[in-house]
Amino acid sequence: MSKERESYDFWTKYKRFASTEILLYIIMIVGIILGIIIFS
Repeated sequence: MSKERESYDFWTKYKRFASTEILLYIIMIVGIILGIIIFS
């Protein structure tokens, strides 16, 4: 039971980090696309 609880806490923490990471990746991808459009 305690192990399941630990993994649950881990996933709640990980989801919080993942959402910010996804936002950063989206910003990076948009920036790269804009850079290609500007420099081409």
